[in-house]
Amino acid sequence: MINRVLIRLKIIQIVYAYYQNGSKNLDAAEKELFFSLSKAYDLYNYLLMLMIAVTNYAQKRIDAGKSKLAPTAEELYPNMKFVENKFIAQLEVNDQLVDFIANQKRSWTNDEDFVKALYDQIVASDIYKEYMASSDNSYDADRELWRKLYKTFVFNNEALDALLEDQSLYWNDDKEVVDTFVLKTIKRFDAKNGAKQPLLPEFKDEEDREFARRLFRRAILNADYYRHLIGENTRNWDLDRVAFMDVIVMQCALAEILSFPNIPVSVSLNEYVDIAKVYSTPKSGSFVNGTLDGIVNQLKKDGKLTKN
Repeated sequence: MINRVLIRLKIIQIVYAYYQNGSKNLDAAEKELFFSLSKAYDLYNYLLMLMIAVTNYAQKRIDAGKSKLAPTAEELYPNMKFVENKFIAQLEVNDQLVDFIANQKRSWTNDEDFVKALYDQIVASDIYKEYMASSDNSYDADRELWRKLYKTFVFNNEALDALLEDQSLYWNDDKEVVDTFVLKTIKRFDAKNGAKQPLLPEFKDEEDREFARRLFRRAILNADYYRHLIGENTRNWDLDRVAFMDVIVMQCALAEILSFPNIPVSVSLNEYVDIAKVYSTPKSGSFVNGTLDGIVNQLKKDGKLTKN
């Protein structure tokens, strides 16, 4: 699940903190990097649990309606389609998710106000109304409902972003990336797999884990060389006046460009320029792009970089 986009972002955050906190303990910083990545995987599981929590709240509302002294006919004989959604029933018994819940002791119980608000938004939507009125009771229709609901109401949900940030500082910048993996998971669910349906693994493979470890260490251990290259290509600038985040972004970019021969230069440049645009100053994207491009061209001219 943890892809290289998220790995690069986490490394920049940890490298920045490494210099800011003054401790300069490389092993401790690397441990913090992998802990931060594991928290992103926790968020992935926690967002899967949110869909179950909304469904359980819907069942609770139905039960409360039936318990009234004078329930209406609609309350006595409610449409059960939403709470009996086949995709959610499969997700709720998923072996991996059940293990996560048991080991992490996480739940949405303490955030029922948010769950209620989300449920009310869903019920008021055309997506929900069309689903409830449809005669299609297939597994595919049930799964598609939650793909639409998640994309519409969980993506770009400011209330949810604030709630998650209060729960973990590590989740502040993770949700946008993790959301894409939740949607990918919904799409991959297959009824025939039952409780054994595989969720996305924490890392795609050992190569990605090694990519994180190696990139982080190279960025720190070869920092003097990378900053020399940056300084040589920003002669019209006092390096001390360059935004510190820009320096960190370029330092990590050069670590990747020079340490991973199988990753095209253009891929690395695009990734780090995008990060600079979001996490540094408004002008950082063009500045980082121009500086790195100059460094790459000089390294190629000097025969120190041979890949394209």
